[in-house]
Amino acid sequence: MKKYGLNELREMFLAFFESKGHLRLPSFSLIPQNDPSLLLINSGMAPMKPWFTGEQEPPRRRVCTCQKCIRTPDIDNVGKTARHGTYFEMLGNFSFGDYFKHEAIAWSWEFLTEVVGMDPSKLYPSVYENDDEAFDIWNKEIGIPAERITRLGKADNFWEHGAGPCGPCSEIYYDRGPDKGCGSPDCKVGCDCDRYMEFWNNVFTQFSSDGAGNYTELEHKNIDTGMGLERLAVICQDVDSLFDVDTVMNITNKVSDITGAVYGQSQKTDVSLRVITDHIRSSTMMICDGVLPSNEGRGYVLRRLLRRAARNGKLLGVTGTFLWEVCATVIEENKNAYPDLVEKQDYITRIIRVEEENFNKTIDSGMSILNSLMEAHKAKNETTFSGEDAFKLYDTYGFPVDLTVEIIEEQGFTLDRVGFNRLMKEQRERARAARAALGDLAWAGIDLGLDNTPTEFTGYEKVSDHGRILAIVSNGELCSSVRTGDEAAIVLDKTPFYAEMGGQSADHGTISAYGSLFKVTGVQKNKGGKYLHSGVMVAGELKIDDTVKAEIDEARRRAIMRAHSATHLLHKALRMILGDHIQQAGSLVEPDRLRFDFTHFSATTPEELRMVEDLVNNAILEGMPVKIVEMPMSEAKKIGATALFGEKYGNVVRVVSMGSYSTELCGGTHLDNTAKAGAFSITSEFSVASGVRRIEATVGQATLEHLKSDDKLLFELANVVKANNTSEIMQKLEQQSAELRELRRAVDVFSAKEANGEAARFLLGARTVGDLKVLTSALADADADKLRQMGDYLRVKDETIVAVLSSISDDKITFLAVCGAEAVSRGIKAGDLIKSITKIAGGSGGGKPDSAMGGGKDLSKLDDALAAVDNFVIEKLGQ
Repeated sequence: MKKYGLNELREMFLAFFESKGHLRLPSFSLIPQNDPSLLLINSGMAPMKPWFTGEQEPPRRRVCTCQKCIRTPDIDNVGKTARHGTYFEMLGNFSFGDYFKHEAIAWSWEFLTEVVGMDPSKLYPSVYENDDEAFDIWNKEIGIPAERITRLGKADNFWEHGAGPCGPCSEIYYDRGPDKGCGSPDCKVGCDCDRYMEFWNNVFTQFSSDGAGNYTELEHKNIDTGMGLERLAVICQDVDSLFDVDTVMNITNKVSDITGAVYGQSQKTDVSLRVITDHIRSSTMMICDGVLPSNEGRGYVLRRLLRRAARNGKLLGVTGTFLWEVCATVIEENKNAYPDLVEKQDYITRIIRVEEENFNKTIDSGMSILNSLMEAHKAKNETTFSGEDAFKLYDTYGFPVDLTVEIIEEQGFTLDRVGFNRLMKEQRERARAARAALGDLAWAGIDLGLDNTPTEFTGYEKVSDHGRILAIVSNGELCSSVRTGDEAAIVLDKTPFYAEMGGQSADHGTISAYGSLFKVTGVQKNKGGKYLHSGVMVAGELKIDDTVKAEIDEARRRAIMRAHSATHLLHKALRMILGDHIQQAGSLVEPDRLRFDFTHFSATTPEELRMVEDLVNNAILEGMPVKIVEMPMSEAKKIGATALFGEKYGNVVRVVSMGSYSTELCGGTHLDNTAKAGAFSITSEFSVASGVRRIEATVGQATLEHLKSDDKLLFELANVVKANNTSEIMQKLEQQSAELRELRRAVDVFSAKEANGEAARFLLGARTVGDLKVLTSALADADADKLRQMGDYLRVKDETIVAVLSSISDDKITFLAVCGAEAVSRGIKAGDLIKSITKIAGGSGGGKPDSAMGGGKDLSKLDDALAAVDNFVIEKLGQ
């Protein structure tokens, strides 16, 4: 068998199944689309669930893919063993009601033995214990001896997740030889050792389960297969693990070049090298697909991967950032299969570098705190690390708990998980209480009992249209009609209403028939493409099968279009001013208002914002025509159309062009000319996450209202400062500011004279201790500045003075001690004096020999503290 490279094997598989009539699809994004059950895509079939369940029509009955996947349940074991990894690629061929077991088994055998060239005698299939059909295909059609076919039970060879489609599996194992085995005479297929490696799973989806152990045959049976690309490469290249495969080892070699650590020299070093290699592969792919580091969801998975990799770099002696350099090798090894990596290389690199720099700051401060906490636990002979301490590290200092666990376990501690989880739960409950209700989103998850034909959207061309009511949902249940006062969601066969998606707000309007009126205040689109118009029945009654008139609020739609078209102009302007690394990270388009999140790594300056605003307004004033055309994705890429991270596009896309200024893929509604957007104004710019900024802006009527409000405020201000017109406001303010400064200066001079006069009077009453003068006094209504002013006067006026002044404010005592030059030369130091007397009043303080300040908490001890000054001086003078 030839030692094919990983990239060769990927292409061989896809080309083979193309020759069998399969449509080759590119890998879906790692970010699941319309599937809240998944954080990240973790299998080849996961993005195809709607095709398997029948919710959506697949593009073809036969499909093949190589899917990027992330699995993190075993993240703590990555590096510790050569088996575990978080990123892998899954090869798969799929049939949606087309071919079944005979073809699936025959083609898997043909690919492995004739295309890849595996030795047939080393291949061992397994089947579900009751699947005689699959057993006979392997035995009688393929020719595998019965003793080499293993029957396994439900736990191993039956795919089922609750109620729904399910079925038996047939897995293929490769015998890697006795030297890879456990040495047991009972070693066989299913053993946990490394001899028999399972690498291809054929799932035969032929039943529907009711979730209670009852199964019925499906009318249309499906094939779902999965073969780990890295596992296939391990077998073909005859290496020990996925970390030894050619493309993966090239990444490890890059890490070795940077760190100086050599793979294979020690277990400890190998662990760190494997962690870095695996995690930078995962991170690069996730960022390319639109995931950004954050403290929740998939963003936290990414942050955790990057931080574990960065910490293991530190364990190998790296002091600065380095992961961004390794990222280049990941892209080089994968660029042919995933060309988006090259297009987004600068962006991916910058995200990784910024996150690593931020982590270095976190770990430097966090490690010192963590070390102190561990020392405190050790001093008490404790082996359990406090959950409260771990939570404080996480919540206050941003130190990830998984990193805390790794470090404390290295020192022999275990974490009080119960305490930590309790505090985390309390934090989540506080956050949940602060979140708004989901509102109309609740309608979208209801089973409507309809076929898979999507609602026909006519809103690009029409503002009103006639449609038929297909379903009505009220109070969480399907119903046949809706009456006055009822809140409900109505499903139509066609509609001009734009559903909330892509950041654009839904249309509002009415659905009416025969004098009955339903007010629409929200529109959602479910997975099957059905539009649910939510709102309230204002008058009359509507029933299923009624033909109705659906009419949008045209003024609201125009205002939304103004904001949406302005969003495209803003996106382009930001790239022109700040750089091509700018990517859209989210948006919200409402009537004449927009919110735009974008990737950037520092606050934008007022000058940059002004330039962006000017560019957008100039593009509006240009009156550029807005053209919208549909074209193949390949053609859209050729003309430079901007696509959004994390979005999955079909073969045909909708391209929105605004003159030669902006070209983007977009499914939203837009103006036909930029001039109709009206004035554009940026109202705020701020950070929403690490590496993500947000701009809020207005257009059209909202900008005019904003300008009117500003004008009103200016006229009111002019009246206050007694300016004849708004243009004189600055002159008047500067004039009044100068007058105010002069008044403050005069007050300061007067206050200083008053304080000096008061100090002079006090000096007359100073006591003589030895040949020094001692003065103590409690002043009413004196702040710290007045105390310093008086103290400075006293020590300059009389070089023999030792004075302590005090005042009370907010139930706290402020002390000031000063010593003249002669007093200091005699050994009386203000710093020592202030420490002595503040201690009496339950406080502390310090300072220089000639001047020091401190505080006290116990007001009842003020007199005692002042009385101690004489004794302090006597003691120092040795009298």
